[in-house]
Amino acid sequence: MKKIIVFSFLFFLVSNIFAQAPKYSNEFMNIGVGARALGMSNSYVTSVNDVTAGYWNPAGLLGIGNQHQVALMHSEYFAGIAKYDYGAFATRLDSSSVLGISLIRFGVDNIPNTTELIDANGNVNYDRITTFSAVDWGFLVSYAKTMKIPGLRVGGSAKIIRRKVGDFAGAWGFGIDAGAQYDYKKWKFGLMARDITTTFNAWSFNLSDEMKQTFVATGNEIPENSVEITLPKILLGAARKFDFTNKISLLAEVNADATFDGKRNVLIKSKVASIDPHFGLEASYMNMIFLRAGIGNYQTYTDAFRKKVRTFQPNIGVGVKIKMVTIDYALTDIGDQSVALYSNVFSLKIDLNKKQK
Repeated sequence: MKKIIVFSFLFFLVSNIFAQAPKYSNEFMNIGVGARALGMSNSYVTSVNDVTAGYWNPAGLLGIGNQHQVALMHSEYFAGIAKYDYGAFATRLDSSSVLGISLIRFGVDNIPNTTELIDANGNVNYDRITTFSAVDWGFLVSYAKTMKIPGLRVGGSAKIIRRKVGDFAGAWGFGIDAGAQYDYKKWKFGLMARDITTTFNAWSFNLSDEMKQTFVATGNEIPENSVEITLPKILLGAARKFDFTNKISLLAEVNADATFDGKRNVLIKSKVASIDPHFGLEASYMNMIFLRAGIGNYQTYTDAFRKKVRTFQPNIGVGVKIKMVTIDYALTDIGDQSVALYSNVFSLKIDLNKKQK
């Protein structure tokens, strides 16, 4: 039953996709990767220093320290109906540059297709029910380089987007991200520009005659081939690490995500730009055991009594590092403000060789 509801939503989505405004395009690429970052409410643009930097800020790839590093992540949404998977690999080219690749998949599988349930004579035939998948893919190739200016690192990612709804609709997209990190005394600063060239998704549709008839009969317009645009987004961050003893430390980071596609339901908003701030903490013991927390996703909505209510999304997480293996866990949206983003997230990170001397 749940999958039939999801199919109904996707059916409506496909029928209206050609008329979409740029806002909220390719949102699966904004969910986030790595349980460490998610436990800190995605406050990670500045402090990211591992293979996941290919997604968060490619400049951070230079922090891998080792020759190679691999990361994997899995999470589920909508009571397990939607699966979100991530894998990445980074390799050090030399002492001042790193190359990384990342793959993201967000999909709903085995969705019942009931558009041909009733034949031309009006008879219900359950043998005509088939299944399909609605899948979004993101593939990133990232490069990071240390600059001659002390403390400055820069990087960029080229990404390919593939979105597919069964055999009915599909899109190819391409975009570029760029990032930088800068260390100043005890402070660290980060900048990430996503879709700086804008990302274009070229949609094409392949609908059968029976499906077109279903669209008409249900009052939906038949979708046409079109182009969907993702506008640039700027992520700014600042972080500082506090060492209380030689074993105990605390990392604090604050980020602000700026969008320019009109007013959004965030803490700071206007017709020109909207800014979504979020904050994260990570306590560390001997750089082996980690406790994390963060808040973000500030929103305002009107309840049943027409009263404006302000909400935010808290996240928590833990991590353990044993030699060259790191296992992280995050519980997102523990305030239950957004059911769609509630999830238990697990991620694994492996260093494949010893540190360079």
